[in-house]
Formats: sequence, C-alpha cells, structure tokens
Amino acid sequence: MLDKKIARIGVLTSGGDAPGMNAAIRAVARTAAAHGIQCLGIRRGYNGLINGDVTELGPQNVAGIVTRGGTILYTARCPEFMTEAGLQKGVDSCRYLGIDGLVAIGGDGTFRGALALAAHGVPTIGVPGTIDNDIGCTHYSIGFDTACNTAIACIDKLRDTMQSHERCSVVEVMGRNAGHLAVYVGIAVGATAILVPEKEVEFETDVIEKMRSARIHGRNHSIIIVAEGVGRATDIGHRILEETGMDPRVTILGHIQRGGSPTARDRVTASRMGVYAVETLLEGRSNRVVCIRNGEMCDHDIEEALTMKRDLQESMYRTALALTSV
Repeated sequence: MLDKKIARIGVLTSGGDAPGMNAAIRAVARTAAAHGIQCLGIRRGYNGLINGDVTELGPQNVAGIVTRGGTILYTARCPEFMTEAGLQKGVDSCRYLGIDGLVAIGGDGTFRGALALAAHGVPTIGVPGTIDNDIGCTHYSIGFDTACNTAIACIDKLRDTMQSHERCSVVEVMGRNAGHLAVYVGIAVGATAILVPEKEVEFETDVIEKMRSARIHGRNHSIIIVAEGVGRATDIGHRILEETGMDPRVTILGHIQRGGSPTARDRVTASRMGVYAVETLLEGRSNRVVCIRNGEMCDHDIEEALTMKRDLQESMYRTALALTSV
C-alpha cells in the first residue's frame, strides 16, 4: 500500500507501437483529471523519463486521439535504462518531477522497466500493448485486433491478383516468436496453409500436400501464411518453387501491421485498461500489470507476469487445421 496521496502521475509508451495506445493514453489522462490528478505524458519511453522529456496531458490535450494509430508520446528503445546508472536517473527524474505513480504501456521489455522502477520506490502499473498478443498474463493485448484487420485487408487484395494469375502467394505476418497473429489471420483469409513457430513444420505434409489438395479440389491459387518466428518467407517461397515448379509471390507485410486507426475492439479495450490502471494506483497498489480475462479487467504482479508464457490457443489452432486439411 502507498502512504502518499497521489497528486501527479506519468504515462509513457515503450517498445513497439500498437494501434490503440493513444486510446489508453487518453483514458489515463482523462481518468486522472476526473480525480483532480495532474497527468504528465513522458515522450520516447524510458529515454524520455531519464531526460525529463515531458508534457502535461489534460483533457484538451488528448481530445480526438482515440481514433489515431501510433502513439502521440512516441516510443523508443533505451539501453541506458537497463543499466543501474540509467535506472537511477529515471528514479531521480520521477522524484524531481513529483511523479507519484507511473503507467507504462507496452510489452515485456516495458514491464521489466516498470518492475525496476517499482523496486526503487516508484509506484508503477503496466498496460499490455503489442500486436503480437503474446503477454502471458492477459488474454488480450492492445493492437492485436487492428493488426489482424490490417493484414486481412492486404491479403484480400493479394488474393484477387493471385486468382487472376493462378499463382501461389506466401505472406509473412508479424508476431515475433508467437503465432497468434498468423493463426487468426490465416483462418480469416481462408489460407491454404498456416505456419507458426509453436508447431514443428513438416513441409511436405503442411505445405506441399495442402497445395496439391487445393488444386485437385479446383482451387487455382494458394495462400500460405507464415509467422515471422518460423523463418523467412522468401526461404519458404524458394522451397515451394523447388518442390512444385510453381513460382510463388512472396509478400512481407512488415510494419504496416502496426499502423492505422484502431478498431472498435482496440479503442474500447485500451480505454478500459487505461481507466483501470489509474484506479489501481488510486487504490494504493503498485507493481501490477492490467489484464483482461474472459472479458473482465483484473491485474497481476509484474514479476510473476514476466515468467508467464502465452501458449498458442489449441482450439484456435485445431480450427485452422480443420479448415486447411481439405
């Protein structure tokens, strides 16, 4: 429990950006204002905290940002913060600025920074924001739905030209070392095959035979979805060419998946998480990660959360297998 009444809080975004981060920032600022608390936006993540790069965020400063992708506070990696000297600079900056609590929006790296600050007496709350949806303690992370919809829109357009030319398309989606994005997108676009890092790939069975089956059943094109953690999509394309003689077109969607106006799900979820984060600080609690489980908001100890792994949802993967088996 905290002994000091909260008068000023800070909010930052760190690591990879995700659509919906602005909605979370807005929720933190407006909830703080509703309780008579000043909110400072810390630019460029922990780098900005070290250097005191802050701006006041009142209700007017965050008006309209709920529709915008990216993050108005910018984001940056900060190797210096990983050192004891850099961490101490961040702690000293919090004291100098009078920050009584901090909301850190991002992924595992962001939470490690929040954990370190909490250990040095700065109350912190983490909010999960990553399109990879790989934070172990929560069923959902800000940005996942928007990234899926962006990828789906791109692949739908690719399908048009693949059908016209009777070709195979190999599409690499993001996800780091997790296949959540690939499975979700693959099901949604009617992929011929979906390759994820959590499952060992038997190339002949998982790719080539599925392409042959599709052709036998009258489909004149194939879409192969590859999670980036599996390997390079170009290598998959070369192997398809070697084994079938079909020259596939490889598309790496890349960082386009991180952009765009957030979907309703990401706007609402991010807003709920931002409100919950401030309320958690006001309750006198620290060192927590905001989570959503079975549609309800909750929180988890950061240190424990960092040890948790979010496995691929087996029911979702079974669905993908069933739909790509014929």
